[in-house]
Amino acid sequence: MRSIVLLTSCAAISALFLASCQDEKPLTELRDQQRQILAKLTALEEKIDKAASRAAAPPARPSGPDPARAYNLPPGKSPVKGPADALITIVEFSDYQCPFCARSEPLVKEAITAYPTQAKLVFKHYPLTSIHPNAMPAALAAAAAQKQGKFCEMHEKLFANQRALAPEQLTQYAGELGLDVKQFEADMKSDEVKALVQEDIALAQRAGVRGTPTIFVNGKILQQRSLDGFKQIIDPILKDAAAPPPAGQPKGS
Repeated sequence: MRSIVLLTSCAAISALFLASCQDEKPLTELRDQQRQILAKLTALEEKIDKAASRAAAPPARPSGPDPARAYNLPPGKSPVKGPADALITIVEFSDYQCPFCARSEPLVKEAITAYPTQAKLVFKHYPLTSIHPNAMPAALAAAAAQKQGKFCEMHEKLFANQRALAPEQLTQYAGELGLDVKQFEADMKSDEVKALVQEDIALAQRAGVRGTPTIFVNGKILQQRSLDGFKQIIDPILKDAAAPPPAGQPKGS
């Protein structure tokens, strides 16, 4: 395509030159007209290049989880808050260095409080290491604290100190929470704890998670991040579960 533009340019300039010789136009006028032609041809070439780039570009990546789909998000070994047999399972993928995750904490607590016997919360690690250098160590610290039964305490400590997540500070928090510090440090480096975090990351990627916080309710993405958003998903599920079964069909079948 560029060769066609170039040939067109040469032909146009040559024609202009011959015309000027026949009409004996001043040289300055000839040069002005040449510059105008070259400018127009350069602009045309840029348009052609842009069109070719758009045609060759790969299809856009999905922007996130499919709102119409219910994803399979097993709790696995992740920390769970709420009744084990709760009908509603809220799964949150979060990053301890993400300010938006810290701001969503009150909302998630509000949702759990609104459904104390019907809902449980499953926390999943999704450290965005490309932009949050301390997110992975913080996730490992929370997982290590979980092994000593202090996940919730460490979880709150990390979010309360988002700008202080250096390795020595994580160790300091472990001491403040009464953890066995040597065991905590060993667990942070262990393959077991690293595997726990990596399993969460892999699950997030399979579900199309792109950022944090990302919250699912019974496998469906929470699109409206508010208490009303939770209710719009949860209330119909609870209503269907409470509805009497058709005549002759036992409940829950």
